[in-house]
Amino acid sequence: MSEAPAPPELARVRAAVLDADRLVRALASGRRKGRPVPVVDGREVRRVELRVVDLKAGRHLQVTSYDQTQAHTANHPVGEQAAAAVDALLDQPFANWHVDTAAETLQLRVTKKGVPMLHASAREGEVEVPRGHDRAKDRLLREDDPVLSALGISDAQGRVKPSRQAKYRQVEEFLRLLDATLTEAIAQGHVRTPTDDDPLRVVDLGCGNAYLTFAAHRFLTAPVADGGRALAVRMTGVDVKQQSADHNSEVAAGLGIDADFVVGSIAEAELDRAPDVVLALHACDTATDDALARGVGWGAALVLAAPCCHHDIAAQLRAHPTPEPWSLLTRHGILRERFADTLTDAIRATLLRREGYRVDVVEFVESAHTPRNTLLRAVRTGAGSADAAAEYDAVVATWGVQPRLGELLGRPSA
Repeated sequence: MSEAPAPPELARVRAAVLDADRLVRALASGRRKGRPVPVVDGREVRRVELRVVDLKAGRHLQVTSYDQTQAHTANHPVGEQAAAAVDALLDQPFANWHVDTAAETLQLRVTKKGVPMLHASAREGEVEVPRGHDRAKDRLLREDDPVLSALGISDAQGRVKPSRQAKYRQVEEFLRLLDATLTEAIAQGHVRTPTDDDPLRVVDLGCGNAYLTFAAHRFLTAPVADGGRALAVRMTGVDVKQQSADHNSEVAAGLGIDADFVVGSIAEAELDRAPDVVLALHACDTATDDALARGVGWGAALVLAAPCCHHDIAAQLRAHPTPEPWSLLTRHGILRERFADTLTDAIRATLLRREGYRVDVVEFVESAHTPRNTLLRAVRTGAGSADAAAEYDAVVATWGVQPRLGELLGRPSA
């Protein structure tokens, strides 16, 4: 922290993070408007997680910072070194701090004018604070979690099966992305804070066997002491196969999970209430467009979509002459296909921005069915972008394509 007295809101966050006996987890994320990207140890970072761990050398504050591609962990002895590390982080222009302690949750948001706004809520009964260093290699779902066993990812001894290691990595990566995105969106007020009477409503479009549906429910609802987020959540899975719905309902009953499974296409499935969060992971080709359009139509606060099989735009590029001077991008078949992938997802991101979403395109683990490894992460801000509308019009005119998502969304209202 700087030499000037810290605002009381920041001072309270600092005290909570440095309370080694009661800190469960702290997360710093986002960037203040008009400020540079936060930097930790010389690297630009998206978010930073902090927790207290017990090592052979004593109790330490563990700081894990995430850049665009990987995580970097540093351990600071509790005391002056930990305090210095926290002060350095508080000096960075993070827009949000979320701090869970054994007794309360603190959510700090810094406004566009640099004013810190703090919300504190007490817990109903104190939670146990985990202090294990590796905590099963810092996994969000332990290998012996009942959900993984029920899904056939882990065996009867609670170990991930060799043939299911890739699926387990996909689940873990998805949960990390969901955790960071949802925590930040709630802290910024873009996603409401759920309650027992009005839980967070999450729909998984094209859920299949609902691996990620069940994993997300388990992680979001598990107690903080177990590494979860202790949120009230209502899950709904949508798939065209009745067999999938029957199987998933049976699994949910066995796990004691209160979830709905709806039979229908992504484009036509009907829900009792509009969801807060829409998931669509590896929906094939224009099914991703259907999912994004449903999310926009519902006014979903958060949309996470991992596209798959970009056939539609690729076929259109093959059928039309390439505009000059861009023939070098489509002259070779393999480059044309890769360019079609990029163009498709760039158009999707631009349309979501036009419709009032803040959009990031990030890396994600590919599935067994596709080598694609991108994920569209969209948070509804309500502020549509005229620049994005102009960009979309220009790119479709230049390339002579008719994107499915553009057809579904139509023209923006004036």
